[in-house]
Amino acid sequence: MNDDRIQGNWKQLTGKIKAKWGDLTDDDLTRAEGNTEYLVGKVQERYGIARDGAQRQVMEFERTL
Repeated sequence: MNDDRIQGNWKQLTGKIKAKWGDLTDDDLTRAEGNTEYLVGKVQERYGIARDGAQRQVMEFERTL
């Protein structure tokens, strides 16, 4: 799924994102508003993983949509 489609469906995707990464807050998701780079940064921060690991997780999540 490309960034435009993610941004367009962001409200619907927030539930799936919260199911995958439960440590993300509603505020995190509101600020991300479809910005995958911001989402990668928040996953990295909340879970204490390397940036490339967080990016891999987000990209895999996008592929499953």
